[in-house]
Amino acid sequence: MEKDFKRTLVTAALPYANGGVHIGHLAGVYVPADIYVRYQRLKKKDVLFVCGSDEHGVPITLLAKKKGCSPQEIVDHYHKLIRDSFEQFGISFDVFGRTTSKTHYQTASDFFRTLYDKGEFVEKESEQYYDEEAHTFLADRYITGECPHCHAEGAYGDQCEKCGTALSPTELINPKSAVSGSKPVLRKTRHWYLPLDKHQAWLEPWITEQHKEWRSNVMGQCKSWFDMGLQPRAVSRDLDWGIPVPVEGADGKVLYVWFDAPIGYISNTKELLPDTWETWWKDPSTRLVHFIGKDNIVFHCIVFPAMLRAEGSYILPDNVPANEFLNLEDRKISTSRNWAVWLHEYLEELPGKQDVLRYVLTANAPETKDNNFTWKDFQARNNNELVAVYGNFVNRALVLTQKYFDGVVPAAGELTEYDLATIREFTDVKTQVERLLDEFRFRDAQKEAMNLARIGNKYLADSEPWKVIKTDPERVKTILNIAIQLVANLAVAFEPFLPFSSSRLREMLAVGPIDWDRLGSTDLIEAGHKLGTPALLFEKIEDDVIDFQVNKLKEAERRNAEANYRANPVKADISFDDFEKLDIRVGTVLECERVPKADKLLRFLIADGLDNRTIVSGIAQHYKPEELVGKQVCFIANLPPRKLRGIESQGMILSAENFDGSLSVVTTLSEVKPGSEVK
Repeated sequence: MEKDFKRTLVTAALPYANGGVHIGHLAGVYVPADIYVRYQRLKKKDVLFVCGSDEHGVPITLLAKKKGCSPQEIVDHYHKLIRDSFEQFGISFDVFGRTTSKTHYQTASDFFRTLYDKGEFVEKESEQYYDEEAHTFLADRYITGECPHCHAEGAYGDQCEKCGTALSPTELINPKSAVSGSKPVLRKTRHWYLPLDKHQAWLEPWITEQHKEWRSNVMGQCKSWFDMGLQPRAVSRDLDWGIPVPVEGADGKVLYVWFDAPIGYISNTKELLPDTWETWWKDPSTRLVHFIGKDNIVFHCIVFPAMLRAEGSYILPDNVPANEFLNLEDRKISTSRNWAVWLHEYLEELPGKQDVLRYVLTANAPETKDNNFTWKDFQARNNNELVAVYGNFVNRALVLTQKYFDGVVPAAGELTEYDLATIREFTDVKTQVERLLDEFRFRDAQKEAMNLARIGNKYLADSEPWKVIKTDPERVKTILNIAIQLVANLAVAFEPFLPFSSSRLREMLAVGPIDWDRLGSTDLIEAGHKLGTPALLFEKIEDDVIDFQVNKLKEAERRNAEANYRANPVKADISFDDFEKLDIRVGTVLECERVPKADKLLRFLIADGLDNRTIVSGIAQHYKPEELVGKQVCFIANLPPRKLRGIESQGMILSAENFDGSLSVVTTLSEVKPGSEVK
C-alpha cells in the first residue's frame, strides 16, 4: 500500500556515455519511469525526475584510445546524443546532468571524504593484474584468456561467455590485456573498500521484512547476495580518468565508477535545485524510487543504500521496480555486435512514430521475466491495435460527428439500457489504471487504457449510427455524444503512455489538457462544442519498412561475423596413406530437389562417370535446387551408404563454410569429365 509522502523523487539509471540508447534500455528503464512520472504529474503530485549520463570508467578510456581522442571528447559526444534522443522521444526528465560536471566532482569528493573521516572504509592491499605496456591496472573485464573449464579462447577475467562459468582473472590460462594485447603481471596496489559485510545486519531485514512489496526478481536477487554473505567492495581504482580520491597519498587513484555514478543522482538534483536539493534527498517525507534494469539491482538495493546509510543524513529508496531484459529477434541485445535497435537511428528512420515504439515496448515490458522484441510484432501491434482498434475508433467517432453534425458535439438524449451498460464499462477506468500504475504494472495499465477503444468500437458497431441516421437522427446524437466522451477519455488515459498521440488527439477535439481526475467521466466534452479537423491518429506500417529494419540487423550481424572471423585451428596431422584412402571425385548434378519435411536436406542425382548416384546433402538453406542443376561438384565417393529421411545417400558433397556460416559447394575452375579424381 502506498505510504503518505509529500513528494516523490524518481531516478532513472544513468546511461553510460560510450554509446547511444537502445530499445533494451528504453523498455527496462526509461519508458516505465517516464510513464510513472507523467502519471504523478497528471495527479498534480510533487514529483522530480532525475537522470544524467555516466561518464567515467575504463570502457570510455579504451574507446577514446581506439578513436584517437580524449575521454572528454567521447563523453561530450555521447552525452549530447543521448540527451537529444531522450528529448525527441518524450522522456520528460526535469534534469539530465552528467558526472563530469564540477558540481558532481565536488559532491562525489565530499561524499567520499565524509565516509572516510567517519571511518566507514577499510584500506586493503591486494595483487591485481597490471599492463606494463599500457601502464595501467586492468579491470577483470579487460583481461582475456583461455577458460580453464571449457578451454574456449577469449574468456573474460570475470566470466566465460561460452560456458557461463564465473571466473577470477588469475584462473585464466595465458591471460592477455585487452588494452594492449600484452601479457599482464601481478602487482600490489592499495585501495579503499566499503565493508558491505558490516551492513548486512540492517540491510537484510530492511529489504526482506520492510519491503515485501518489492518485485520478486528484486527480492530474489537481494536474497541470493545475502545468502552468500556480503563482501567488502573496492570504492577506488588505479586510473587517470575519473574523480581523484580526495585523500593524501592517493595519487593515480580515482573513485570507482560504481561508487561515483549513483552520487550523480544527488549532484544532478543539486545542479537543478541548488537551494532546495536537500528536501528531495534528506526529508523523510520524500519518497525515493529508482527505475533500473536487473543488472543494477544489487547496486541500487544493497550498495547505494549502504553508502547513504553510512553517510547518515540521506533517505533510502522506498521502491526499486527493476525490469528484466528485453531480447531482440529472439537473441540477447549486444552493443558490441551491433545487435540492437538504437533510439537515435529509430527517430531518423521512423519519424513521428515515437508513440508506436513506446506502445510496443510497454506492451512487451519485461516486468517479471525477459521478453522479446521483433519487428514483425512491432508492425502487428501498430497495424492491429493502434491503427485498427484505437485509431479506427477515434476516426469513426470524429468523422461521423463531422458528417452528420458539422463537427459540433450533439447533446445526448434519453439513454437506453445498452448506453448505460457501455458507460458502466468505462467509468471505473481511472480506478483500474491508477491501481496498476501504483503497483508499477505498466503493461497491464496500458492494456486497461486500450480497453476504452475496444469498448468504443463495439459500441459503434452495435449501435450502427450510419444506419440509424436514416430513421432516428435524435438517437444518433446520443450515440455520437457517448462516442466523443470515450474519445476524450482515451486522450486522458493514454497521456502517460503515448503523450504525442494524446496531444494530437486533443487538437482534433479542439480542447486543452483535461484533468486526470475527470478520467471516466461522461461529460468531458460539452454539447455544442466545435471539434477540430479529423485526421488519422496512427498510420499503417508497410512490409518494406519492416524488411528494411530486419535486413539492417542481418547486415550488422554479417559485418560483425566478418570482422571477428578467425579460421579454426588446423586439425592433428594424418599420414599420407590415410589421405590416399579418400576417393574424392568430380560429378555433374543431373537432378536436385528438396527432401520433403526436411528444411536442410537436398537430394542430388550425380553423374559420376560410372553409374549415376544419389547423394543427400544438408545445404538446402544455402542453395535453391535449380541453382545447382548442371553444376559440377566435388564429392567423396567411397563412404559407406547411409539412409537420411529414408533415402540412401551414396557419398558426401564437399562444401566450404564461410565466416557467416554460409556454405559454398566445392567445384573446379574448368569443366572436367564426370568421375575425374581429385588428387
